[in-house]
Amino acid sequence: MSGQTTGTASVSTHILDTTIGRPAEGVAISLSARGGASDAQWVALGGSRTDADGRCKDLPTPPPGTRHVRLDFAVEPYLTRFTQPADSGAFFPEVAITFAVTPGEHYHVPLLLNPFGYSVYRGS
Repeated sequence: MSGQTTGTASVSTHILDTTIGRPAEGVAISLSARGGASDAQWVALGGSRTDADGRCKDLPTPPPGTRHVRLDFAVEPYLTRFTQPADSGAFFPEVAITFAVTPGEHYHVPLLLNPFGYSVYRGS
């Protein structure tokens, strides 16, 4: 296909706990990717954990041909440890964010988290 950008997309993220106004440290994040069709199979690429600043800078690079990326945030251990009684569980035990990517572009996708809600956006 002519006019198509070469290379791959790259992805980074961070989490801010809006309840306490601090970064969420130690949250496991996994990255999956798939090709262009919305019914294509997801391929798990690996993951990492947020650092003391709530950032996850070392996620794997999606392979060439990736059109959709999914970030899976395992937030229940964090929420029950820091913001809720451990026996209550978490209203959102995990957060999955799926977005479209263009080869050669960088995508920073922050997660703003609290015990009963979250929001995401494309950052810079």
